[in-house]
Formats: sequence, structure tokens, C-alpha cells
Amino acid sequence: MYAIITFICGLLFGLGLAFSEMTNPAVVLGFLDVFGNWNPSLIIVMASAIAVGMIGYLIKGKRLAPFVASKWQVPTLRQIDSKLIIGSALFGIGWGISGYCPGPGLTALVNNPSEGIYFVIALIVGSAAHHFQTRAVKM
Repeated sequence: MYAIITFICGLLFGLGLAFSEMTNPAVVLGFLDVFGNWNPSLIIVMASAIAVGMIGYLIKGKRLAPFVASKWQVPTLRQIDSKLIIGSALFGIGWGISGYCPGPGLTALVNNPSEGIYFVIALIVGSAAHHFQTRAVKM
């Protein structure tokens, strides 16, 4: 049941990305271009995502466990540290340069493979660099 619900949630998420045009880097870059030719259409997408998140937290407050898992998986860290700031900055810079974040970036392998392959390679290289860097710090 967990796999089926996970698949359905992923499918809904992907359809939402496609329907909202979050998979189109021109739309995303237009939204991020606040001082130029700004396209505010993604505000509706953000508001919808916030509403869904709020509903999720309301459900979490009323249930001891999710419907198909034994416990809630909610972040517990509350501190703002250099790792959070640097990671957020790198994510934002990458998103602003390419117009892709990881979910829509993977769809680019199908929608726009000539751009998507470069994004996915950069995503893999960045993830590997982070993995090896954090592993080296722990040693």
C-alpha cells in the first residue's frame, strides 16, 4: 500500500509541475525576474503548495501516525547554520541560472533533453561532491 500511495503522490506532483508550467524554465525564470519582465503566475502555484502543506500539518496535529507509515517524518532541526544558508544559496543560484530545480529538471530529460542532460549531470556531480565532502568531514 505504501508503494502505491507513494506512486500516486509522485504522479500527482509531476502532473502539478507540468500543469503549472514549473517544468518550463522560461516561465520559472520569468517569475524570478522581479525587476525585468516579471511573470507573477507562479504565485498561485506557491500559494497552492503552502495551502497543501498547511493541510498536511493540520492532519499531523490530529493523527498519531500517517495513514500508511508508522511515524511522521518531520524535520526536527530548528537552527539556522552555515550549511543551511550555503545550501539554500547554491540551490537558488542554480535555479536562477538554469530555471530548473531537481523535480522539473528530471522532466527536462524528456521535455528538453539537450538542456536537461546538462542539468542532470550537474545535479549528480553536485550531489556526489556533497556526499564525499560530508563523508570526509565525518572521518
